Amino acid sequence: MKQLFSVDANSKLTDIALLVARVTIAILMLVHGLPKLQMLFSGEPVQFPGVFGTTPEVSLALAVFAEVLCSVFLLAGLGTRIAAVPLIITMLVAVFMIHSADPFGKKELGIHYLATYVILLVAGSGRYSVDYVLQKR
Repeated sequence: MKQLFSVDANSKLTDIALLVARVTIAILMLVHGLPKLQMLFSGEPVQFPGVFGTTPEVSLALAVFAEVLCSVFLLAGLGTRIAAVPLIITMLVAVFMIHSADPFGKKELGIHYLATYVILLVAGSGRYSVDYVLQKR
């Protein structure tokens, strides 16, 4: 029972938690990013909001870059902290610009993603990652 309330950092458990967080959030974001990738290359007119004065095509391409490419990097644990930055920016734009007028329930998912990406930015990828293997060399 005492172990349940322990606040001592167990490195192995922390690394497992980071692995689970990284893989889970990457797969979940790919579910959102892959349809955008298809939309980008479909040849159809782009139905996507332009932000910061960009065209819808540029805005969609940036979202695809973050949601697909950066999620693949997170999945592997390669450049995790760097890959988290475009994902954080994407979620900030989604929550505070695209869904700014929407009720909290509509923003909640983006906030969950944002929180996880911030944690990965601060904590890094952990021992079970390509980052760790490269660092050991």
